[in-house]
Amino acid sequence: MSDTTENNLDAWKQFSHLFTRKTVAPKTVLLNEGEVSKNAYFLEKGCLRLWFNHDGKDITFQFFFEGEGVSSIESFKTGEPSLFTIETIEVCELIVIRKNDFQTIIDSSPAIKKEIEHHIFKRLMYYQKLFLGRIRDNPEKRYHELLENYPHILQRVPQHYIASYLGITPVSLSRIRNRR
Repeated sequence: MSDTTENNLDAWKQFSHLFTRKTVAPKTVLLNEGEVSKNAYFLEKGCLRLWFNHDGKDITFQFFFEGEGVSSIESFKTGEPSLFTIETIEVCELIVIRKNDFQTIIDSSPAIKKEIEHHIFKRLMYYQKLFLGRIRDNPEKRYHELLENYPHILQRVPQHYIASYLGITPVSLSRIRNRR
């Protein structure tokens, strides 16, 4: 849970009746690419990934872990089809909120609205770094940055998803890992 969330815990608690808890198995799709997002999720336990289909191959572009919120924010906000799939990697314990209930919270609590805006800005910065890294850095450099900045990903995520995230094949990832 972020520091901002901890500071707003009381604000969140007053809306607890709008949330549902859900435990889901690994490889459960929470949202399919092309569907409209009707829910947002807070990950209490587990790991999930965001991916999209490109010429029949799934391309992973983000992972989420405990204490993080996730949705197809663009689809959730606009009602347009999602550009990606949200899928669990491990057993996940989720807190789920529907779009209308989420809007009720945002409209009722300036503190929570500010917290959500902060979260969205952080996600935008993440995407910016990811985009620039894909243009600027070779796969080996991307791997070493992942190892340095997000070692927990390498410990919990299957290698074929990491290879997809780095934009390489599992064989290429194995070669890079063996050069260390």
